[in-house]
Amino acid sequence: MNRNFLRADELVPIVKDHKSQNRKIVFTNGVFDLIHLGHVTYLLKAKSLGDILIVGINTDSSVQRIKGPLKPIIPLEERAEMLLALSCVDYVSFFDEDTPLKIIQCLQPDILVKGGDWTVDKIVGADLVKGWGGEVHTITIVEGRSTTNLIQLIRDRYAHC
Repeated sequence: MNRNFLRADELVPIVKDHKSQNRKIVFTNGVFDLIHLGHVTYLLKAKSLGDILIVGINTDSSVQRIKGPLKPIIPLEERAEMLLALSCVDYVSFFDEDTPLKIIQCLQPDILVKGGDWTVDKIVGADLVKGWGGEVHTITIVEGRSTTNLIQLIRDRYAHC
């Protein structure tokens, strides 16, 4: 396992150290199954908002509760390794709950980021982050680029095989 794939409680002292050096902590979360251009573009923009980018990913059981038994396609550890292969991602953590509320409370990021398909009032943890003086941002998503669309494209192209 990658040394930057950590439980939230393991990340707390690391986050505190970065903050003591006036580095801005950016946090985002999601499933990040089948990494594609939309994910990469989004993560690059998220990183540009601060100094350290932490990505929280749903565990496999969390994904199944939210998206159904056919997902994720890629298991947790592999999704984490793929994210950490991107130079913009500094740390990856995971959460088993349906929302990232606990991990946000634990890490207390300076900047919380979600895709533009979310409104700030619907972003889990936005009120907390604003409450401790942080910022909440939405990032425009790349139209037509999603894991669901990618899966459908594969199904359509290979349905006759």
